[in-house]
Amino acid sequence: MSTLLLILSQTSMKDVIIYSTPTCHFCHMAKDFFTANGVKFTDKNAASDMAARKEAVEKSGQMGVPVIDIGGKIIVGFNEPELRKALSL
Repeated sequence: MSTLLLILSQTSMKDVIIYSTPTCHFCHMAKDFFTANGVKFTDKNAASDMAARKEAVEKSGQMGVPVIDIGGKIIVGFNEPELRKALSL
């Protein structure tokens, strides 16, 4: 199996959810990172979706975004080394 296929198969096994807002620079960085690395993700808008905002706060204990849930591991903010580790990249 090629390295790219192996990476894609590893990341596809984990559900990735990002709670973001349209004006958040770090949210855009995180989504660009996911796209550049072939990571499929669900984007939940915490600015307009009250249920998504509540989920993000419950998961992280914080009001800031992005809140990123990778298979149950919560990362707050754009922390590339932590994202790479959680995604096995």
